[in-house]
Amino acid sequence: MADDAIPGVRKYDAPAGGWGSLKGVAGVLSDQEAVVEGGRALLHANQPDGFDCPGCAWPDPKHTSSFEFCENGAKAVAWEATKKRAAPDFFAAHTVSELSTWSDHALEDAGRLTEPMAYDPATDCYRAVTWDEAFARIGAGLKALKHPDEAEFYASGRASNEAAFLFQLLGRRFGTNNFPDCSNMCHEPTSVGLPDSIGLGKGTVTLEDFDAADCILSFGHNPGTNHPRMMTSLREASRRGAAILVFNPLRERALERFASPKDAVEMATLSATPIASRYYQLTIGGDVACVQGMMKALLAADALDHGFIATETAGFEAVKAQVESRDWETLEQESGLSRAEMEEAAGIYAASKATILCYGMGLTQHRSSSSAVQQLMNLLLLRGNIGRPGAGICPLRGHSNVQGARTVGMAEKPAKAFLDALETVFGFSPPRRDGHTVVETIAAMERGEAKAFIGLGGNFAVAAPDPVRTHAAMRRLDLSVHIATKLNRTHLLPGKETLLLPCLGRTEFDQQASGRQSVTVEDSMSMVHASRGLNPPASEHLKSEPAIVAGIAMALGPDPHVDWKSLVGDYDLIRDAIEAVLPEQFGNYNARVRIPGGFRLPVPASERVWKTASSRANFMPYAADGQDPRRGDPDVFLLTTVRSHGQYNTTIYGADDRYRGVFGRRDVVFAHPEDIKARGFKPGELIDLVPAFDDGMRAVRGFTLVERDLPRGCLAAYYPETNGLVSLDDHDKRSGTPAYKSVPVRMIGNLPTSA
Repeated sequence: MADDAIPGVRKYDAPAGGWGSLKGVAGVLSDQEAVVEGGRALLHANQPDGFDCPGCAWPDPKHTSSFEFCENGAKAVAWEATKKRAAPDFFAAHTVSELSTWSDHALEDAGRLTEPMAYDPATDCYRAVTWDEAFARIGAGLKALKHPDEAEFYASGRASNEAAFLFQLLGRRFGTNNFPDCSNMCHEPTSVGLPDSIGLGKGTVTLEDFDAADCILSFGHNPGTNHPRMMTSLREASRRGAAILVFNPLRERALERFASPKDAVEMATLSATPIASRYYQLTIGGDVACVQGMMKALLAADALDHGFIATETAGFEAVKAQVESRDWETLEQESGLSRAEMEEAAGIYAASKATILCYGMGLTQHRSSSSAVQQLMNLLLLRGNIGRPGAGICPLRGHSNVQGARTVGMAEKPAKAFLDALETVFGFSPPRRDGHTVVETIAAMERGEAKAFIGLGGNFAVAAPDPVRTHAAMRRLDLSVHIATKLNRTHLLPGKETLLLPCLGRTEFDQQASGRQSVTVEDSMSMVHASRGLNPPASEHLKSEPAIVAGIAMALGPDPHVDWKSLVGDYDLIRDAIEAVLPEQFGNYNARVRIPGGFRLPVPASERVWKTASSRANFMPYAADGQDPRRGDPDVFLLTTVRSHGQYNTTIYGADDRYRGVFGRRDVVFAHPEDIKARGFKPGELIDLVPAFDDGMRAVRGFTLVERDLPRGCLAAYYPETNGLVSLDDHDKRSGTPAYKSVPVRMIGNLPTSA
């Protein structure tokens, strides 16, 4: 069946960007009734005197561009600047049971939260409460716990440095290191794997390095949707002749061709710039085998930087032996690429004088991702591609401050030096035992060991795997607190005491005792800069995230160590405290962040200073978890969960996925035409997906098969709709990151709902 014969599915042949993006921006501004305020806000997005985009963490060109936002960034701004309101009368009219039947899009589309709300089990509705009552109930709930480790403090990646620092201070003053956060579900393998290799869990490149790179290796990411401003750098690199090698199971439109909405010629002529020089469609999870094949070819050709390896690295011989022991037939089978393709990619890489390697969650959300990240680093080390212009590693973190929150202490396994500094600066003894990751938090809730959950943003229960277990665990809590701008599904899983606390958004004016405030964020290239909202708050009852965190802290009683009221009255004081705890990173913080464009945090590896035990960059052998996710069963497929162009993380702006040719729906499964035929199905047919090795009843039902150019044995479907197929126990053992990108499933005929 042709695409056009399937409702809501049709071929989309236009490039990424272009007129489609402009139309998308106009549509979302109109839909959110935010044409004036949203449009005005966009002119201040990513500007020196404006706010940082609440979307992705891609850096801006020194925060001085006069027009630096993208389609999905515009959607994020419009979504926040909406005129729609979820006020107390909205909650009085809709029970939680009713709201639970709404789609994720409809829940957030109800509009901005306007007042603190508490769940009333007698009416199954949220009702308005005062801030004083909300804080008092939270304080009482936390003080009723038998042990501090019964509390979990979860943070989203959009929390500012100031809010994140206060949040970790609150948790540690309370007595726990239970800080599950969104990093646990995305780039934790970067934070865990890279320090062993180069001494820090961050990228090493700057935006300017993209101007000097001869070659860009792109693994497992879709920039046109998840970090669209990266397209400017890729487009410029392509136009000046840099080789861009893409390794991805799906053919993503933005990695094929892109039309810049700011290029008058491309817009007028409907032309576009090709992006990928070569597009290698490896199988799901085939990245490591592909990288090992490239390394094997480099070793055979002796295309190595021997001087760099000798003076700057350790462990080369062990990795060399491991790679040379791999036979080509196995590498071809595991990668889904031919030997010729891997040798071709290695040859192009070998000819490059400076190479950047970029990767996203297509690489980090597998069972052995922490070790997989290290293999990417091995590939760069072979040719000395780190610590010089145009070269280095570039993890593509998604959310706008997920990296910054980690830098200022939002970590469940804090470094001893950080805890020592907290003790010195604030005069209390912080807990020293490791806390919980997201997966460990859900398991602790199930066992009844975690009884309180404080969520600083995010949509925890939807982002997490295994919703059957996760949702049931959330409902067991004694206390659930959600700091949010909008309603989402996690808020509809009430425990014994549940509160919604409405906060200011990134685009909104933040007035405190000392005057108008700015917050700071860190982008994915370690640049720290200020963000200052300009829109009037959605409600007079909103508080900032730092103010809410301080309010919870003060509800616990007088604190002889932390002057919470003063800190929240002047965010400069929070930054002074961050500087006192982390002086090497944040020296002269308040002065430097006032410089347009901000400042870059120290990245020792970019200077070839290795903060590792060996004082060198370490080659790391690959350590797989030992289990083939398909277990050799030819009837088992590997499913990768993907985000549509109409969403950002768990936020669904709309049901269109323009670049993949899906409109008005999300209940589709992409598969290779021959796989559909071989299983006796037809395009457009309804099927069910079930976990391949689970005897339970978990399944997603009634999904429509759509033909797409995928490797055989691979499927793709939307997240979070298919999270029900991801087992809570199926994750990278080192980092705890769920294996969202390689879920073993079976396709079966669609069963009646009652089956």
